[in-house]
Amino acid sequence: MGTNLRGRHLLTLKHHTSQEIEYLLNLSADLKNKKLAGDKRGLLEGKNIALIFEKPSTRTRCAFTVAAIDEGGHPEFLGINDIHLGHKEDVADTARVLGRMFDGIEFRGFSQKFVEDLAKYSGVPVWNGLTDEYHPTQVLADFLTVRENLGKLRGVRFVYVGDGRNNMAHSLMIGAAKMGMHFTIGAPEELFPDPILVEECLKMAEENKLGATIKMTDDAKAAVKNADVIYTDVWASMGEEAKLAERKAILWPYQVNMDLINASENDNVIFLHCLPAVKGYEVTEEVFESRYGRQFDQAENRLHTIKAVMVSSIGNL
Repeated sequence: MGTNLRGRHLLTLKHHTSQEIEYLLNLSADLKNKKLAGDKRGLLEGKNIALIFEKPSTRTRCAFTVAAIDEGGHPEFLGINDIHLGHKEDVADTARVLGRMFDGIEFRGFSQKFVEDLAKYSGVPVWNGLTDEYHPTQVLADFLTVRENLGKLRGVRFVYVGDGRNNMAHSLMIGAAKMGMHFTIGAPEELFPDPILVEECLKMAEENKLGATIKMTDDAKAAVKNADVIYTDVWASMGEEAKLAERKAILWPYQVNMDLINASENDNVIFLHCLPAVKGYEVTEEVFESRYGRQFDQAENRLHTIKAVMVSSIGNL
């Protein structure tokens, strides 16, 4: 029996099985190859897609827009000044209106509850383009990039260094638990991930029986030893800019520089960053521009994986 994701939301990767994630990655690779070959099949023809953005975006907005247009869909951008979401009109009412006009809804903003309420009340598939808690579409692009470079996910030694309690650390940990990866977070103890989520991910890893491991350490060099992938993100996420000075004070030892790359003792290690990067802080210019960097492949893969998410849930497959 084939995998069927028709009508499905993507709120976090918690609700997708390892087989469903694998299916999305395979579909992404297929759609990427077809785009490169100039084969656009109208898989979203006749579909109208609402793109709700509370937070600014480069990759997420462009990927959803181009992905929809590539396959004949109509994306409609709705910024914070365009609709009354959560202000003059509550989320449930906005969701019920949009659900009668659109075939799918993307939401990028602050509150995970907002995206969950959109899913609860709209009656159409809802896709999380980023909240303060989770960023599932980014993880799909990250994993496609890893697979393109390493040929697999299971058994890959994946290390995240920096702010271990942000949406990327959380989402990567969920994905690693689902896909059988050896996941390590190198961070100061005060920035370790939510312990409740860690326990949840350990349980997922055990249930999936793919050999996933999850570890935390405050020693950056110990974290990256034998790493296949070193990943980092900004030290202060959107909305946390006031905390940058204190983050800089505790996160300097976790900067991805050539010393940290060399500490992996793996000449074929790859560097990933979800972007935008603040070069000179979480990563040096030298690493960013080095042969280890795959961050622009990763950025391109947002397009192909987001296309797969939409096509699989509302497309004409």
